[in-house]
Amino acid sequence: MGLLDRDVCEDGQVRCETVAIVTSLSADEADAATLLQIVRDHWGIENSLHWVRDVTMGEDASQLRKGHAPHVMAALRNTVIGLIRCQHGRRIASAMRHFAAHIDQALALVGITWRAN
Repeated sequence: MGLLDRDVCEDGQVRCETVAIVTSLSADEADAATLLQIVRDHWGIENSLHWVRDVTMGEDASQLRKGHAPHVMAALRNTVIGLIRCQHGRRIASAMRHFAAHIDQALALVGITWRAN
């Protein structure tokens, strides 16, 4: 276990907070640099994946609640994000707008060729 002091900015105000870090690492493995890297890696995932799913793709507004549907949609969203990042970098929102207008190009990302008549 460790403690991390961090500055948090909310509504233009900066405050310092201390959070506990719980880990299964031994004391020898969990030095300060290692724990800090673990925390930064976690926030990297949060900022690069979950934020995109929540904000850009509207996942929090989804009304799917039953059965396997929420997990299936999360997997599909992750797949879309991965495909877009492989082909078009980090501009997920603009790529989604582009592919919404060019469905043939979106399908081509997964190997489906289609042409409207």
